[in-house]
Parts: sequence; C-alpha cells; structure tokens
Amino acid sequence: MGDSNVNLASLIGSRICHDLISPIGAITNGLELLDMTGATQGPEMELIADSVGNAGARIRFFRIAYGAAGEQMMGRLEVGSVLKDINRGGRIVMQWMPQEPQKRAEVRLAFLALQCVETAMPYGGTVQVTVENGRWGVSGTADKLNVDQGLWDNLAGPGDTSMPTITPALVQFALFPAVAADLGRKPQMEHDETRISLRF
Repeated sequence: MGDSNVNLASLIGSRICHDLISPIGAITNGLELLDMTGATQGPEMELIADSVGNAGARIRFFRIAYGAAGEQMMGRLEVGSVLKDINRGGRIVMQWMPQEPQKRAEVRLAFLALQCVETAMPYGGTVQVTVENGRWGVSGTADKLNVDQGLWDNLAGPGDTSMPTITPALVQFALFPAVAADLGRKPQMEHDETRISLRF
C-alpha cells in the first residue's frame, strides 16, 4: 500500500468519523435530557444509552486509528478517556501506560496494534501499551490465544504475497505495516500460549 493510498484511507476515515460523531452526540444529549425529566425509564432506555455510548466510544477510537494524523500531541487523559469508554462492557481491558503526551501519529499506530492484538484474544484478556526510549510495546495476556500466523507474519512489512485475504474486520493488518513503514518503524512480534506482544 503506497503512501498515497494510506493518506486517502486516512482522509476517508476522518470524514466518516467526523460526520458520525455529531449525530451520535446529539442522541446522547437527547437521552440525558429525557433522563433529567424522568419521562422514560427502564431496560429499554438503558439498552439505547449503552448502545449509543458504545458507538460513540468506537468512533472516537476509529477516528484516531484510521483518521489522518498530524503532528499534534495527545495526552494521557485524552487517550485514557477513549480507552476507558472502549473498555466499558468489553471482554478486553486496554491499559495505556505512557505518562507523557505522545505524537498522534504514534498513538494511531499503537491503536492499530491494539486492534491486531485484540484479534488474537477472542475470549478476552488484558492489553497493555508501553513506550520506553521511543520504542513502543503492545502486549496482550489471556488464558487462551488464537493467533493467525499468516496475518502476523505480514506485519513485518507490507506487500508480502503470502498474506491471507483481508476482510473488513481485519483491515488493521493491512494498514499497520504501511503506517509503520511511513514512521520508519520495524515491528517485531512474539507470542506463547498466553501472551502476545507487538513491538515497534
């Protein structure tokens, strides 16, 4: 995937997320107003509120992972807020360990790595993101992993002809190596029965 294709994909991702976040925010505000009036309560409203909250959290996550990334910095509170909302009700707990603000482009790569690691943990677990001396690590721990080796082998570099067919649910495996190459990063992956890590 060439640079122009990566940039185009990022612009499309930004546009979709930008256009969706406003109506979801409006629905959230409407639900809060209904809750304040006490007009409607019950499991139906809880289901709607949970669904809207989940959709909003995912769009915020996707906006970082798939949107255009400039030179701006992202602080721990901002990133932590996104992951906290994603964690709510999910099988996987994502932990952001960096204390200092990080470049949005690198946070984007870390988010793509999170999604890659998540696919290997269908039964849940914990994923931790660290950065030491400029080297990032995304490590997942679970009682049981399901690693598609063909997908993971491709993360070392784009353009591998042995790469399995990419479905929409696995698009992160196509985008991660291209974005990593743009940033001059060389990913390394290792795993055993209960732990998988991606470093770049």
